[in-house]
Amino acid sequence: MSAVAVLIKDVKQQYEGLRVSLGLLLEASEVHMYVLNHEIAVMDEAYRENMEFIDEMEGERFSNNMANVEKYGFQHVTIDEIIERIKKAEFVIPF
Repeated sequence: MSAVAVLIKDVKQQYEGLRVSLGLLLEASEVHMYVLNHEIAVMDEAYRENMEFIDEMEGERFSNNMANVEKYGFQHVTIDEIIERIKKAEFVIPF
């Protein structure tokens, strides 16, 4: 099983990052999705459903933005914690 970190820093790429995270989970990878420095811009039904699929497939969602933690159930992480987690990933995919 591959460990993959998906870093979503670009607000315009947050949906694509979510889709990549979900697709990687279908390939039996361990996936950690990180939304960095911003709140989810558009939380529509499709985005919410895809996040639920990630949760059901045992992927993990993290954010350093407390709005994502409080509103959308992300796990809070600091930048320093993200750095340590990324070091353990086999692959890092930036958006």
